[in-house]
Amino acid sequence: MSIDDIIARGVARAVKQLYGVDADPATIQPQATKKEFEGNLTVVVFPWVKAARKSPEAVGREIGDWLVENEPAVDRYNVIKGFLNIVIEPGFWASVLNHIQNTPHYGTVEPTEDSPLIMVEYSSPNTNKPLHLGHVRNNLLGYSLSEILKACGNRVIKTNIVNDRGIHICKSMLAWKKWGEGCTPESRGEKGDHLIGYFYVLFDKHYKQEVADLVAKGMSEEEAKEASPLMQEARAMLRAWEAKDPEVRKLWAMMNEWVYAGFDETYRRMGVDFDKIYYESQTYLEGKEKVLEGLEKGFMYRKDDGSVWADLTADGLDHKLLLRSDGTSVYMTQDIGTAKLRYQDYPIDKMIYVVGNEQNYHFQVLSLLLDRLGFKWGKDLVHFSYGMVELPEGKMKSREGTVVDADDLMDEMVATARSVSAELGKLDGCSEKEIDEITEMVGLGALKYFLLKVDPRKNMMFNPKESIDFNGNTGPFIQYTYARIRSVLRKAEAEGMDLTDYAGVKPGEREIAVIQRLADYPSVVAEAGRSYSPALIANYVYDLVKEYNQFYHDCSILKEEDPAVRALRLALSLCTARTIESGMGLLGIRVPERM
Repeated sequence: MSIDDIIARGVARAVKQLYGVDADPATIQPQATKKEFEGNLTVVVFPWVKAARKSPEAVGREIGDWLVENEPAVDRYNVIKGFLNIVIEPGFWASVLNHIQNTPHYGTVEPTEDSPLIMVEYSSPNTNKPLHLGHVRNNLLGYSLSEILKACGNRVIKTNIVNDRGIHICKSMLAWKKWGEGCTPESRGEKGDHLIGYFYVLFDKHYKQEVADLVAKGMSEEEAKEASPLMQEARAMLRAWEAKDPEVRKLWAMMNEWVYAGFDETYRRMGVDFDKIYYESQTYLEGKEKVLEGLEKGFMYRKDDGSVWADLTADGLDHKLLLRSDGTSVYMTQDIGTAKLRYQDYPIDKMIYVVGNEQNYHFQVLSLLLDRLGFKWGKDLVHFSYGMVELPEGKMKSREGTVVDADDLMDEMVATARSVSAELGKLDGCSEKEIDEITEMVGLGALKYFLLKVDPRKNMMFNPKESIDFNGNTGPFIQYTYARIRSVLRKAEAEGMDLTDYAGVKPGEREIAVIQRLADYPSVVAEAGRSYSPALIANYVYDLVKEYNQFYHDCSILKEEDPAVRALRLALSLCTARTIESGMGLLGIRVPERM
């Protein structure tokens, strides 16, 4: 039982005896006492003032007196207005540390076969370009959220929907046919997704030139865009694809395979994965079927031009197009089809879509439509809506070729980590193989941590230089502290020092601060799962590391002469290292054993 639970139960017993009030311990949530006041935990006593018919200060004193007398964990207290600040008996913290040390997978809950089944969709790339910085934030958020939900005791299915059909794909295909001269990723020595992205940009370059030429001949820009021979060819190719033209389908399959191989390489390096991948080319027809089924049941209606719509005005929204007049589907149709296939594949209890905040309206509509179509989780689907990420240089535009490529970004981060680490002497004595491994961990750790420490709902600026700093709220600062702790523990092990025999030791102020921070970990993980916020984990780990570094600076560990005190400090170090590794693991970040 955590110290928070012990105090909550103690307070519940106190108010029952003192005032006859039945208080549920789950509703009593002790908070860490503010640094300007004496105490470890603070309880707000206002809820019982009315029943006691006394002032908040008097109620606080009565509950405090009861706890000192009846709860062994409580040493003393003070009351500031309606806030009861509790000082935990110093010796009790050693038993808290012992509990943490001896709890496997401390802070997390193992799922069972009866645990809720949650599906998390993230990534959702298009097969006409490589993954970029926006995808990096999406993938890291989706993967981290999945790991946090698992740590909260849920069963989780990680899924991806690949947008592998549509006019944007045909643009890359047409450009390759016209100007590719039969090149392949192998012949060009280039990743497949990069090669296809090149042709997507090339199409746009030629298309813009055509439009400019037509405007120069007297057309309006809109007329020029419609008349562009290149765009007309791309649309014809899309129609041929829809009609399952064998030549077009063969080209489409070949180029998609190139892209998938490139994506897989990027995903592996990024450290994200999926349990199931769906493809729009396989789901959009399922969506059309489901929409037509809804039409038959009167959930949708058909306009005179043959298009199919949903009337959502009763829900405060508008009319939503689901099938165009020519029978072709829109994104909403594809999402309905994907939902149908997923529900056939898995008995989902909750569906979470990790998609940027520009799609907020889309998911409001999707939720209502899925509910109407009978998906039990439809109304409660979660749109994990996150803000955009930019670089100091400004926004990214794929069609103009100014996008920040994920592979290039990871290369740059690792190279920067190498130069900064070498400059600071962090790699001294390491072999070339160790240097490669450490700089990969540090570079990608810096990238991931910087993107995940920010509230996901906020837009953010990613500054590569800021992210690789061995001081401050960064991944490398945390990784270096972990490596330092592991070094201490290796030395202790080499000298045969004990990490278990510290019963009866009363930890000092610095040790207590770290133990209390460690004791918070389970509740932080639970809250991160409830609020869908990897940022809570990131900032918790940073706070833990800061607290540990203060302890490390002020307290001797290996040179401590009292073996019981030394054992406690080593146990404290071990538990801190384990918790750092666990927390960073929930963010998808590896930590190095040495630096």
